[in-house]
Amino acid sequence: IANDIKWDRIKALSMNLQRCGVSNTMITIYKGEKFPEIKFDKILLDAPCSGTGTLQKSPDTLRIYNPEMIKKLSYQQKRMIMKAYSLLKPNGTLVYSTCSLEPEENESVIDSLLEKTDAELEKASLPKLNSSPAVLEFEGKKYNSEIKKCLRIWPQDNNSEGFFVAKIRKNEPR
Repeated sequence: IANDIKWDRIKALSMNLQRCGVSNTMITIYKGEKFPEIKFDKILLDAPCSGTGTLQKSPDTLRIYNPEMIKKLSYQQKRMIMKAYSLLKPNGTLVYSTCSLEPEENESVIDSLLEKTDAELEKASLPKLNSSPAVLEFEGKKYNSEIKKCLRIWPQDNNSEGFFVAKIRKNEPR
């Protein structure tokens, strides 16, 4: 199941699935936090974000950037990750990613999930890319030390976009 709320993305996704001959994918259009109660083994949450990791290709991102927007996005991302986590089957895997470099949209979101659930982080890795450590403290707030298992890719380190990845496992109920 592939889900998005933006028609232009749905259209591109549909065309790419067709072009690649993929026939086992259903496309849905739900707000992430309103997705139906279906249980999954694996979920990729490519969360809506500020896109600050894409400045090389989208310099216009700087024109719309403001701290209030980051706060709103972080709030939405926290709701979406909680919803995605609730849709995981026991022992399921959730990958959270953004193309943002903002700790409020990345480590803060993961820290919030760890505070509110029994989620466990697994080491995220992309061996062919240069990566940097996750941010463990931002604006006086210390994040859970498990966040060191997350992955940060800076644009200048790979001549690529910047992004963040966390790999999360849902434990069996006790």
